[in-house]
Amino acid sequence: MSPEQVDQDAIAAEWEASLDSEDPVEAAKAAAENELTGTMAEQWAAMVEDGGRDIGGGKNGGERVLSQEEIDNLLGFSVNEVHLDENSGIRAIIDSSMVSYERLPMLEIVFDRLVRLMTTSLRNFTSDNVEVSLDRITSVRFGDYMNSIPLPAVLCVFKAEEWENFGLATVDSSLIYSMIDVLLGGRRGQASLRIEGRPYTTIETNLVKRLIEVVLADAEQAFRPLSPVSFNIDRLETNPRFAAISRPANAAILVRLHIDMEDRGGNIELLLPYATIEPIRAVLMQMFMGEKFGRDPIWESHLATEIAQAEIAVDAVLYEAEIPLKQLMLLKVGDTLPLEMRADALVAVRCGAVTLTEGRMGRVGDRVAIRVTKQLRKPNTTFAMFEKADEQTKLMEAQ
Repeated sequence: MSPEQVDQDAIAAEWEASLDSEDPVEAAKAAAENELTGTMAEQWAAMVEDGGRDIGGGKNGGERVLSQEEIDNLLGFSVNEVHLDENSGIRAIIDSSMVSYERLPMLEIVFDRLVRLMTTSLRNFTSDNVEVSLDRITSVRFGDYMNSIPLPAVLCVFKAEEWENFGLATVDSSLIYSMIDVLLGGRRGQASLRIEGRPYTTIETNLVKRLIEVVLADAEQAFRPLSPVSFNIDRLETNPRFAAISRPANAAILVRLHIDMEDRGGNIELLLPYATIEPIRAVLMQMFMGEKFGRDPIWESHLATEIAQAEIAVDAVLYEAEIPLKQLMLLKVGDTLPLEMRADALVAVRCGAVTLTEGRMGRVGDRVAIRVTKQLRKPNTTFAMFEKADEQTKLMEAQ
């Protein structure tokens, strides 16, 4: 036997001796740990594959935790932006007390008229093809709207003289640069140049002021059929803090108008607090133009004319008496009923159960007549409306 074979046999004998001397308990623990590790790996793989399908105790019994975005959507809050058109969750409960603009149906008619007027006025102002559309009319909190204005923007505070209150007009940056580009002869098809981090120049501010003057002039004409009003510019601001015209919690009407000049344009927003339109609230609640809620003189005169021309039947009551039913049953043909009245007694003139007047009975020719001795009972209404109705009737007959 060679020395190499002896060495190999010695090494093999040592390995066998070490394996035979190993504790069987330790070996069993090692095998169990290996088996547990394999089982856990299989469960994790299954959970990854079924992730999101089973919530709160699926086949593996796992629970999925909601993310912050899902919690915000559930509660109706959003950190990045303020939704002015539709709210949900707790936000909807908080804003449930807000007065909806839908209770003022005449507002839609006014702003539809404003869109038509602005389309013509801006075409004349810019000498370009301008399309104005009404984006939306919503009810918002003043503070929420001021926090949601995208800057930079120009805010115009205007005063409604007859209503003795203020409103707010906001022109966004895209419309400002587009309008400046159009008025100063910019080329078509080029995106408006927007320079960040600098205030608007005097020329830009003056051009925006002229634009707002055109819009407010059209707004005056739109409100004129309901209530004459004058909108005068009070000041122009670029910081929303300096354009506060109402308390943050107060409700307001927000109207967004989109102005499109072919390949450029932007939005202009009009904000009217409810305190501003309070003087004309009764008019804005009408369902159609000219709706009457109280006294209608036309219908009143028509009713008075018909009443004055109506014919009624009157009864002359000579005598009334109450007799027992027993005596009435004993009456026979030829019996006489004595009337306990004098010859000069007054006769009551009635219409149904209502006594109109009294008079004395007499004769005129071949007819029995009654001379009125007491004035008619005065009605609750005056005769002014009857006289006015007679005048209108005579005018109609003369025509």
